[in-house]
Amino acid sequence: MRRSWTALILGLIIVGLFSTPVLALPELETVDYVDVEKYLGKWYSIAEIPRWFSPSCYGVTAEYSLREDGGVDVVNSCRRGGLDGEERSIRARAYVVDEETNAKLEVRFFWGLVRGDYWIIELGDDYEYAVVGEPSRRSLWILSREPYLEEELLEDILERVAAQGYDPDDLFYPWEEK
Repeated sequence: MRRSWTALILGLIIVGLFSTPVLALPELETVDYVDVEKYLGKWYSIAEIPRWFSPSCYGVTAEYSLREDGGVDVVNSCRRGGLDGEERSIRARAYVVDEETNAKLEVRFFWGLVRGDYWIIELGDDYEYAVVGEPSRRSLWILSREPYLEEELLEDILERVAAQGYDPDDLFYPWEEK
């Protein structure tokens, strides 16, 4: 009898997992191609869905540089509590997982113990801005080469990310003080 209850509970958990709204979303569309060399350098996070690892982070930046093994070194930095807060940073490595487009990467933190998808879903013609997400829609970053984006462009991006299944109301703007 105990085994049947366990099986029933496990079955309900599995059904619950596979019936979540995330699985009902269409495939996340990425850009057709990313020139990794042009993507390298410093980016400012204009808007992002806050994650457990980035509470109270303001002035968020990410810097990418090419590794000898073809991967990318990542340094994410922010200021705790406000734009004048203490600077903190974390290092990671990213690897292209879709070599046809270079638009899908996997980022590895803490010696590869924590991994995450990094999909480039929009990119300015001159790599002046980028939009990065992942299939579950739990993460989103709107990045720019400057700590601001023109309001009209940002509004257009917000419309397009909403069409991809993101809720723009979930976004935090780390270059704006609250």
